[in-house]
Amino acid sequence: MDEHRWPRLSPLSTGIRGRCPRCGEGHLFNGFLTLAPACEVCGLDYSFADPADGPAFFVMCFACVPAVVFGLWLETAYQAPYWVHLVTTLPILLLTCIPPLRPLKGWLVASQYYYRAEEGRRVIATPAAPNENGPG
Repeated sequence: MDEHRWPRLSPLSTGIRGRCPRCGEGHLFNGFLTLAPACEVCGLDYSFADPADGPAFFVMCFACVPAVVFGLWLETAYQAPYWVHLVTTLPILLLTCIPPLRPLKGWLVASQYYYRAEEGRRVIATPAAPNENGPG
């Protein structure tokens, strides 16, 4: 398949919807967070994708920390019993931590495809050709 045949789709629109970053139609996931081996529409192999712990890191920084701060504030301000934390803090933690994982992972995978991100490699410089006029 010709790589130039596919339009460049926004990683935000395809990733958050869990769609293939190349065609925008196929599914990116097999399960909740399990990447499919390839797109069922265009055949793009998803083996290039490695979001690692990126989604979990972003969720911990931007969702979990405020939810924990809420639970700590509730405890220190009102000395709430455990059952209050069970019906307030626990649902807030679950709702702010679990639902964003899939869209964030999809966005990171789509961004890797869009920007052609690859694993870092060491570049070895080749020796420069000698100057015809001599040194200096």
